Amino acid sequence: MSQEPLHPESVHHDPVADSDLDPASPVPTRPGPIEAVGNVLRGALIGMAEMVPGISGGTVALVVGVYPRLLDTGAHIVDGLRSSILGSDRAARTRAAFRHADWWLLGLLALGMLTMVFTMAGVLGGFVQNHPEISSGLFFGMVAASIYVPWSMARQTPGGRTWVLALLLVVGAVLAFSLTSLPRGEIEDPSYLLVFVAAAVAICALVLPGMSGSFLLMALGLYVPTMNAVSDRDVPYILVFVAGAFVGIALFVKVLDRLLEDFRKPTLIVMVGLMIGSLRALWPWRDDEVGAVFAPGDDWPVVVAVAIGGALIVGIVIVVERALSRRVEATSDAPAA
Repeated sequence: MSQEPLHPESVHHDPVADSDLDPASPVPTRPGPIEAVGNVLRGALIGMAEMVPGISGGTVALVVGVYPRLLDTGAHIVDGLRSSILGSDRAARTRAAFRHADWWLLGLLALGMLTMVFTMAGVLGGFVQNHPEISSGLFFGMVAASIYVPWSMARQTPGGRTWVLALLLVVGAVLAFSLTSLPRGEIEDPSYLLVFVAAAVAICALVLPGMSGSFLLMALGLYVPTMNAVSDRDVPYILVFVAGAFVGIALFVKVLDRLLEDFRKPTLIVMVGLMIGSLRALWPWRDDEVGAVFAPGDDWPVVVAVAIGGALIVGIVIVVERALSRRVEATSDAPAA
């Protein structure tokens, strides 16, 4: 199966080059009805992932096929914000960068994410809390199946020494395993400064497959307070969290964007390692309070069946996503009547 390239060669990130030196560089256009609805549903899936400890929104973005465009849009927005402050001819450079950001994609994904967060936060939280083994088994299977996506992308990318790639895979897996081994706690009344910093760190998981923003919040003791703030519509808390998330993603997205552009295969291999290591956070038989894992319990047949079901769901999503993408591409390439 073919994968959408993470960085098409026709896309550049310098706003002046985009607007003046490379007039053929594509400018995003308004999507058709099918693609628009699909993007809202994709956003809902990403939002659901961000609420589940152990699942990365970046992983889901990869599976549903919007990761390259989402990362590229984030890079253009960061370029535009930087150009509005630094350098000469700020207005022209800012307009050029913002013109190449896919605002339709961003807006529709945000709509789906916010709808999911504000309607399903309590339901998902209850499911995870009341059925820990079943929910972990389901998400374990989903994440395990998702590893196929960056792995297949890496295999289709030429270059790279085998031993170096193997080392990067191990480093990524060990790093994620170590982070997910941290015991979890809860802070009763966190300060806004802590909320701001935690949001800046956790939001990076949105663009980094294999790292769970919810799990990082849980390790920092802010998962429950954040979920409660969303459910209770605690506006000051939410605004501080959003501000921290914006700062974090603005600082991180350009770094990851550059890594994927200049070191695509090694970066994908590290993502695979992170996703493998992150499976430890979803192992159904564990004690999150002390960060320990145990052998499978007597309910293992049910949990394994649920995990297989989760993997099948991801497989279906991948197939449907690629079918929809081919349909949208065929529609856009069809000659006008």
